[in-house]
Formats: sequence, structure tokens, C-alpha cells
Amino acid sequence: MKELYDKVSMRCSRMTTRAYSTSFSMGISFLQKKFHDPIYAIYGFVRFADEIVDTFHEYNKSSLLERFKADTYTAIEEGISLNPILNAFQHVVNQYAIDHELIETFLHSMEMDLHKSEYTTEEELKDYVLGSAEVVGLMCLKVFTEGDKAYYDRLKFFAMQLGSAFQKINFLRDLHTDYMTLGRTYFPGLDVQQLDEATKRELEVEIEKEFAYGYEGIKQLPKGARFGVYVAYVYYYSLFRKIQAMPPSTILSSRVRIPNRKKYSLLLTCYLRHSLNMI
Repeated sequence: MKELYDKVSMRCSRMTTRAYSTSFSMGISFLQKKFHDPIYAIYGFVRFADEIVDTFHEYNKSSLLERFKADTYTAIEEGISLNPILNAFQHVVNQYAIDHELIETFLHSMEMDLHKSEYTTEEELKDYVLGSAEVVGLMCLKVFTEGDKAYYDRLKFFAMQLGSAFQKINFLRDLHTDYMTLGRTYFPGLDVQQLDEATKRELEVEIEKEFAYGYEGIKQLPKGARFGVYVAYVYYYSLFRKIQAMPPSTILSSRVRIPNRKKYSLLLTCYLRHSLNMI
């Protein structure tokens, strides 16, 4: 029965999310149950594409990504795939009418990672962040708004801002790894080895604005989605505050992390604010 295969496919997406991101998995667990599998499926799709361009160095990454892209659209069109991650994703795309343009924009940014290692203009960075993060937030928003186009359109800007803030935090957190291992620099005009406090502060001011917009959007989300997204927001904002307090030299020498004990403390704070209707 196809239903059994679909369940197995969703289980693969769930396992993928939990294996690659404890923080994202934690956020999903606090969404209303009906949203769990759709968001796991979106994450699984995004993670596999990202793995192709970031870690499969001993293989032909261009060929793998092109095949993954073709298989994605075939799965969506036919309503099935023998790749369980794509089978789960196509189900969500078709159920929630996720725009194919969002998928294409995401895959375009993945393709950029194959051949582009330095972003020299704000437009280039904006183009990359749109595909790598903002449209992923919009896919999730499609799920959360469940076909209500007016609701989706009202929250679209805020979801994009939150996605952008999350991605730029990832850039700062992974500055050392991206530069030393992958040879990438995402912020235009930034000499990674010469990062100073003034430049770091400029980046932080921009991210702070995006977080503020993102929070306004979270407050307007459906109740079943609000708490889970808020948990992710609080985690990333805590990471942001930690980065703000660090000198540039520390960020350049190691990956910034939030200890598990701190994560649990943040979760308790989130729960209390949610319970008191203070989000």
C-alpha cells in the first residue's frame, strides 16, 4: 500500500531532521502535531540539497545536484518518488500548493554554492539569502497558513525577514568553517581574516532589524505554529547575543554554540512566556 510507503518516507525525513539538527527538531516538536510531518519533509529536502553542495567533495556535485533537481520535479509531477525524502517532500508540495518558484529559487542558491565562493555585492548576497533561507521560511508559511492566501500574503514579508536573520547568524557562526574548509565568504567586502569590531557591529545592526520584523510576524502566526517558531527564534536570538558579546578573533577561530544546559533554560523561558500569553 502506498500509504505505508508514505509513512516510511515521512519517517526518513523525521530521522534526517533529528540527525542533523537538534535545535530545529526541538522547534518542530512544539508545533501543533498536524504540522510536524510537513515541516520535517521540507527540512529533509533542504538538508539533502545542502549536503550535496557542502560535503560530497569526492563526487561530481554538479551532476548530483542536477539529478536531485530533476528527480524533485518528477516526484512532484508524478506524486511519488523512490527517494523517500523526495516522496515526503512532493506530498507536502502538492498538499499545500507550495509554489514551484520557491523550490526553483532555493535550488538556484544551492547551485550558486557550487561555483561561487565570494559575494562581492549586496545584490548577490540578497539573491543567495533569498534562495537559501527566505523561501524555505515561505514553504513553511504555506504549511502554517493552510491555503489561506490572504493570511500567507500578510505574513510573507515577516517570514522572509526571519529567514534572512537566521541565515546571517549561520554565516557569522560558521565564519571560520565556511572560509577555512569551503573557501566561502558571504558578506560583501568582508576580509574574513581582517574582521574588526566596527564591521561586525554593522552586520549585527542589520540582523537586529530583521529579528525585530521576524518577531512581529511570529506574533501573528496561527496558534498551532506560533510556539514552535518562537522557540527557534529564541534559540537563534540567544546565539546572536552570544556572537555580539564575542570579539571578532574568537568568532574567527571557532564555531559558536549554545550549550545544551542553556538550550533547556531557554526552552523553559519560552514555555513560561507562551503559557502567560506573553509572546
